[in-house]
Amino acid sequence: MTRLASALRALAATAATLLAVTAAAPGASGATVTAGTTGAPGVSATGEGSRTAGPSAPEEFVALPTVAPTIIHDMRYITPHNFMGERVDGYDQPLCILTRPAARALQRAQWKLLRQGYSLKVYDCYRPQRAVDHFVRWAKDLEDEAMKPEFYPQVDKSRLFTDGYIAEKSGHSRGSTVDLTIVKLPAKPTRPYVPGEKLVPCYAPQGERFRDNSIDMGTGYDCFDTLSHTDDPRVQGEQRANRQLLKNTLADVGFTNLPEEWWHFTHKPEVFPDTYFDFPVSWRSVAGH
Repeated sequence: MTRLASALRALAATAATLLAVTAAAPGASGATVTAGTTGAPGVSATGEGSRTAGPSAPEEFVALPTVAPTIIHDMRYITPHNFMGERVDGYDQPLCILTRPAARALQRAQWKLLRQGYSLKVYDCYRPQRAVDHFVRWAKDLEDEAMKPEFYPQVDKSRLFTDGYIAEKSGHSRGSTVDLTIVKLPAKPTRPYVPGEKLVPCYAPQGERFRDNSIDMGTGYDCFDTLSHTDDPRVQGEQRANRQLLKNTLADVGFTNLPEEWWHFTHKPEVFPDTYFDFPVSWRSVAGH
């Protein structure tokens, strides 16, 4: 059996489980997509030139499993294991939604990695504006530092806006940006996060920080620290090589990395370079696409 065939077999069960779980997961109360809406952009009250779309996704958006079913999902913002410590507004199901060109590009990157015995794993894809608004509200509450020991141990929360970790707009809301990593196959299961468990800094050695089955990138996902900068000179050896594998693989299919975050990539040209959408992350939002 070839390495590619072995990799596909190893991912088959994962993909089947993912599709079953996400298809069956209930939507959040109040997030039902209005029948017949098209998601046509409207004017936003958050800034001149910014636009916010309606409750359902335009036809240009697709669910990633329908394009690249072997890519692993670890959608952090529908869980409490994130820098806020709670489920984020707008995430109804653990699903990656992207514009179709971005999804197809990830499919091509996945085929390259499968031949090398690896798989992509996505943490976050399209992000509703309501989720970004949730981030902003949390960042302004300086008393809530429940997840500081893991995600931003060396950053004063009052500086999250100044230092660029939180902003009132996100490229994720335009649909062509994705946060992701690489997993060695066969993929080991990620242990469940238990709210209230002892937190370890996201930049601790891989054997000490929260293990999520990613190859060692030097920090965990969403680590608010300069060590997360893709080319930080302190990150060397295997960790640097792993970051370059991710960066180069995605660059070959049209993605540009955000230098401050090794996990953050945007497919260019963007389908919606100036539109910030707010439909919920759910299968219903892209039904029939």
